Parts: sequence; C-alpha cells; structure tokens
Amino acid sequence: MVDVDVLVVGAGPVGLTAAAELRRHGADCRIVDRLAAPQHYAKAVGVQPRTLEVWDTMGLARQALAEALPLRGQLTWIDGREQPRVELKLPPEVPYGFAALPQYATEELLAGHLATYGTRVERGLELVSFAQDPDGVDVELRTPGGVERLRCRYLVGCDGAHSAVRKGLGLDFGGGAFADSYMLGDVEVDWDLPAGYAVRVVRHTADGGPDDLLVAVPLPGRGRGRYRLSAIAAPDLVREPGGPTGLAHGLDAGGRPELAHLQAVVDRLAPRPATLSALRWSSVFRISHRIVNRYGEGRVFIAGDAAHIHPPTGGQGLNTGVQDAYNLAWKLALVLRGAAGPALLDSYDAERRPVGEEVVGRTVRHARTDTGRDEDGADGGDGAGAGDGVERALIREAQLLVGYPDSPLVSQDDVGGSDGLPVRPGDRAPDCAGLAQPLAAFPQRLFDLLRSPRHTLLLYAGRAAADGLLERCAAAAREAAHGALDVYVVLAPGRAGDEPARDGSALPVVHDEREAFRTGYGARDPEAFVIRPDGYLAGRVHPLDPEPLAAVLRRTFGPA
Repeated sequence: MVDVDVLVVGAGPVGLTAAAELRRHGADCRIVDRLAAPQHYAKAVGVQPRTLEVWDTMGLARQALAEALPLRGQLTWIDGREQPRVELKLPPEVPYGFAALPQYATEELLAGHLATYGTRVERGLELVSFAQDPDGVDVELRTPGGVERLRCRYLVGCDGAHSAVRKGLGLDFGGGAFADSYMLGDVEVDWDLPAGYAVRVVRHTADGGPDDLLVAVPLPGRGRGRYRLSAIAAPDLVREPGGPTGLAHGLDAGGRPELAHLQAVVDRLAPRPATLSALRWSSVFRISHRIVNRYGEGRVFIAGDAAHIHPPTGGQGLNTGVQDAYNLAWKLALVLRGAAGPALLDSYDAERRPVGEEVVGRTVRHARTDTGRDEDGADGGDGAGAGDGVERALIREAQLLVGYPDSPLVSQDDVGGSDGLPVRPGDRAPDCAGLAQPLAAFPQRLFDLLRSPRHTLLLYAGRAAADGLLERCAAAAREAAHGALDVYVVLAPGRAGDEPARDGSALPVVHDEREAFRTGYGARDPEAFVIRPDGYLAGRVHPLDPEPLAAVLRRTFGPA
C-alpha cells in the first residue's frame, strides 16, 4: 500500500518549488523538514531573471515583484580605484530583471503558494532511512512523537549540502573547499552610494595577490540602506572546518560576527565613510564546491544543494536548485498519471547535471578571480562561459542561456536543416510581445499562453498553410500527448483565420501583428513549435506534417 505519491525532504526554496509544482501538475505529495520552524536568515538573496520567469508560470511573479528589490548594477573598487560601473540591463524582450529577495522571504512566498493547494510543510520530521524496490520507497522518519514509517512512489531529497537522501543513495560528492572562512551580516549601511547597486571592494597586497574583500548586496526593507555584507572572517571567529560531517560548507562555521567585526571591514575598505547599524542576523560560513556523480537512482532523486554546492558568486545556487525542481516535477507528474513511462525520468539527470557542472566550474573560476585564495584539493576547471562578452556574460548570469540541446527528449533533426535559427530544440523558449487575440483589446505576451502545466503546441501559419493542415497536425499531436496539450495557431500578418474549420472544430488563434514571434523564433510558414511545461522548446517541425510532429511528442509521452 502506498501512502503518498511523492515525499519531498527539505523545505527550503528547492523543496518548496518541487512540492508546489507537483501539486500544480496534479500529483499528491508531502513535504517534511527536520527544523521545527523556518530560519529567518538572508542567506541566498539574488533572484535571477530566469527564476522570475519560472515564478511567472507558477503564478508567483506578482507577489515576488511586490516584495523584491530591483538590482540596478554593481559598483567596484580595486585598490582604491573605482572601476567602470556595471549596469544590469538585459535585452528588451526579456520580461524580468535581476532582483534581491532574502531567502526567508522567498520561502514564505513559496510556502504560501503551496498552501493554496492544500499542502503545508510538516516540521520537526527528519529522514532516518529509506529503502527502495521496483514499486516504491519505504521511508522512516523521526518525529517529535517517535517514528513514522511510510511508503511513497518517489522520494525527492532537497535537504541541502549535508543531504541524508544523498548519503542514503551512496552518491559520490566529489570536489574541494576554499581555505578561508567568510562572515555575513544583514545590516543597515549609512553611506552616500547610489541605491540598488551591489558594491564590491578588493584590496591587493604589494605582490599583487588579493588581500581583503568586501561585498555588499542591497536588500528590500523599510530601513535606511539595508544590505547583506560579506567579507573574509575575522580571525577570532574562525574554527577548524569540517566538523563531524567532514564537509566544510555553509553557515555556522565559526562564531557569530558582531556589528564591530563588520564595521571594521567597512572602515578598512568602503569607498565612502559608512556607519553600520541594525544588525538583524550574522554568521560565519565556509565554501565548498562539489557535485554528485548522478542526480538520482531508481525512484529517489536529489536537487539543489543536495546535488551541487559552489561559491555564491553571481547568486547562482538558489536559482539553479529551483530550476532542478522545476525540471523534475512535471516529469514525475506525467509518469505518476501514466501519461509517460519511467524512462522519462532519466532525462532529469541528463539535462540538469551538465547545468550543475557548468555552474560549479564557472562560480569557482569567478571566486578565484575575486579572492585569489587557495583551495583544499580544488580543481574547478575552466568553466563554461570563459571569454564571454559583457552582454552575453550578463545573459548567462541571468540563467537565460541554460538549455538542453543534448537531451534524450530533443532531436536537432526536427528543425528542417536551417543553421541560422535563433531558437533551436532544447533552448529556453523566449517571450515575445505584440500578440493579439480576437476578444482582447490589449496586446498579449507569448508567456501568457504558456502558464498551463501542460505542453503547448504553437502552429505558425501564413499563406502557405494548406486547408485542414493545422487541424490534422493538432489532432495528431493531441493523440501523441494523450490529450495533455494546449494548442494555439499563431497567424502571420495577412492571414485570416478566425472562422471555424470545415469539420466544425476551431483552434484558438493569436495574431503575430508586429511579427515579433516570427522574428524572435525565426518562424517559417508553416511550422510547429512544441514547448514543454518548464518553458523549453521540445521541438520545431518544418515543413509542417502530422507524423514528425507526433514523433516529437512521443519522445516524452511514450507508452506508459
């Protein structure tokens, strides 16, 4: 007997995303956390534009935008000399910018969203052990009242760097650690620097090596100039790394910094005189970089810090973990309701582990540049992204270049032989504006059509589309997707298409009045675009034909 479809262990942003998305996709789940109450810490604070796109699809973007602080850019001083200002400006077609939001606020948003599905975090429950067989996973939880045993179909570990789920699977978690400890503080800073900009100050020794570091990230709040400061920890706060787990990573790696510790760093390094006040929270932390050899085994999966840890450079960690969960949840839901076979779940590791490897390599390389400190047994590699231009590097940091071109769910043969397409299978499906629907007196975005938890089929048609072809393609695609598919016809300018088809069926129509879709996607007449629930292009088919289109969907919706 199975007690629940999915048990999610860990109620940070990653676990909450996994649970909320499972519920949105119609799956039954429980989410447990060993802590009796949420932590009110501003740990991870950077929210990338791609994560805001994810929250848009989930229905969370409006609340997040109301609470977050826009990040305008970065001010940098090296050895007392001000460097060119970095402006965080993305191309106009990107719907969201960079934001700062304390982790506890992110967790509150996600937990509230999850509660709308009738699911709440069960606190004070700790995973003790689990054992899986071909049909499910038997789990033992330590609870305030004793021990609970349950059986689930799948187990998802979002339980952080010291993950009990990862250890239970016996996965390799290889990597290294930076030698230094760092201190964090959530404070108010009274200085005359422009609001909304992060501040980074580096000082070098006489021989050219970095010697001291201060990073200040602005935070939302009613107080004057609230920032999360980070710096190399004062010597009296540092203790030996590792502890009983042997893993040197995360908070509580030493004593609690006081306001005086942080003020001393600001006095040494700040480019303007500054006074700190209102210390809300502080900690000492260590940085490791590690990644597992696989993201799951059988019916058990891991996501977020349980699978990959790395320096906080660029605010990649929380965002990468959220997208792990976002990738996994829709696949689990399809398998649970029998619309896809278990082989679909193999694509989770195939798609997300290369992303984790790239992020670990890139953040380690950037951290070495920022600090120049030695590592213990570290080899971060060159990391993808070396040599990026400024604009492309910014888009990469926004996580808008994450893609799955080598996924087993994708074939580059679908595109019809063109090498110059701006969007290819496996790429993120970009937004575009200026679409019009017959009953709407206002322009719409493409993302307005993609908020469904189902796959979306876009049939682009101009004058070349033969009569009845769109309807035949829609019917074949719906059959291949077992009905779990939304279909829209995107009409090129000059093509009339609001009238019903000859067989009495009518496909929803949007008009590409400004040709933004044709330009952004390189759409050809006629062509089909299949977009996954996580906003990635599963395939594009040109010339348009029902059978190749159905084949794109069968890669996901194979026999259950």
